[in-house]
Amino acid sequence: MTQTQQAGVVDEIPQPRSRTFTWSDPAINAASLGRRGGLELLRSMIAGELPPPPVMHLIDMTRMTADEGRVTVEMPVQEFHYNPLGSVHGGVLSTLLDTAAGCAVHSTLPAGVGYTSLDLNVKFLRPATVASGVLRGEATVLQRGRRTALAEAKVLDSSGRLIAHATSSCLIFELEPPTT
Repeated sequence: MTQTQQAGVVDEIPQPRSRTFTWSDPAINAASLGRRGGLELLRSMIAGELPPPPVMHLIDMTRMTADEGRVTVEMPVQEFHYNPLGSVHGGVLSTLLDTAAGCAVHSTLPAGVGYTSLDLNVKFLRPATVASGVLRGEATVLQRGRRTALAEAKVLDSSGRLIAHATSSCLIFELEPPTT
């Protein structure tokens, strides 16, 4: 056990915890991008026909639902999400918001069309901890044009309290035709 001494006080430093996770080859989904519309691709992932993207495993996002222009994604709060203050790191919340908003935009796109986030404007309203339970990211497309889309997303705790809110602009573009 490691100890630190400071002004006569001895504190034991707890041993680190560990976490192991796996993910599927992201090329599997990339191969479907030009062949399926966004909503079809998302629903294939939800149904388990395609693997979820690696980021979902990285931060332990779980259940997702998708309809045209609307997506929800859930993430049970874990200690490995914490910042030094003992609450969920803002980057983790931003990733949840960006995922929900981007997927909401993706759900409106036909086969052969892709998107990328141009910006993400986040407002953090209250801290989230393990006691917050499962966080739910909900996103809706507010406007979609030929070249850009605007979506809004929010993160709610298991009691329905608003944790964070974001708006996201996405650039819409034609994908390169898939190579065989």
